[in-house]
Amino acid sequence: MIVITGATGNTGKPAVEALLAANQKVRAIGRNAEHLAPLAQKGAEPFVGQANDAAAMTKAFQGAESVYLLLPSNPKSDDVLGDEAKITDAYVEAVTKSGVKHVVLLSSIGAELTEKTGPVLGLHNLEEKIKAIAGLNVHSVRAVGFMDNLFMSIAPLRKMGFLPGPAPSDVPAPMVATRDIGAYAARRLAARDFTGFSTHELHGQRDVTMKEVTAVVGNAIGKPGLSYMQVPYMMLEPALVQSGMSKNLAGLLTELWKSLAAGTVKPLEPRNAANTTPTSIETFVSEVFAPAYLAQAAGA
Repeated sequence: MIVITGATGNTGKPAVEALLAANQKVRAIGRNAEHLAPLAQKGAEPFVGQANDAAAMTKAFQGAESVYLLLPSNPKSDDVLGDEAKITDAYVEAVTKSGVKHVVLLSSIGAELTEKTGPVLGLHNLEEKIKAIAGLNVHSVRAVGFMDNLFMSIAPLRKMGFLPGPAPSDVPAPMVATRDIGAYAARRLAARDFTGFSTHELHGQRDVTMKEVTAVVGNAIGKPGLSYMQVPYMMLEPALVQSGMSKNLAGLLTELWKSLAAGTVKPLEPRNAANTTPTSIETFVSEVFAPAYLAQAAGA
């Protein structure tokens, strides 16, 4: 049995589907039974529970050969790091009591740092507490920024007519599709071929500039002249709050973006075949982003 937390999310769902396709027994954990139903229909065992509920997680992890751990996000939380700490403590108790021997966890570049990393600090704490469990084998997947974060741009793109972001337009950076993270995690969860504590970065298909991303997005949504604007942090933070994000999370993201710009948060591995993933920005935009954008535009 392989257990997946966040099973209906951007990395958890692809992991469940990949494992089921490989004829693995999967227990899919989520907060909503209705959202878990499609995975149950495909053969997963659904388990409804909150990640910060240690008793529920302990029950969910019983009999597992390996577990995929992630910190679910709540964009409206007024205490993101506090919420992450509660989930981490619940995971530690559940892993310890259930006797799980192999854990793959979703982390991030910058997780080795102890300050000025915004929400990534919660992943640092998760790594530290999980790897301290005696006899546990932990593989931490340290991913770069998600292509899926482009979804935060849909509302301002529709309202203002340009793609906004914190990064310069001409600086190449790695971006990874979350479905590739899920597929990688599934392979390691099934193989259980790691011992002690290990990390592995995922860099996406190639480094891209925001100018390139904007051109790809513009062509895919029927706006070939789409422009990109680097927005100052002092304007980005209130814009995120106005979009519905909590002030706490907006501030943490701003802190992370500043550390990325300063080069403090960065990949530690050179790009190679092992950390390069298959989904290109062109494929992600055409198959995932553009359909979502056009559906929202049609429904407006």
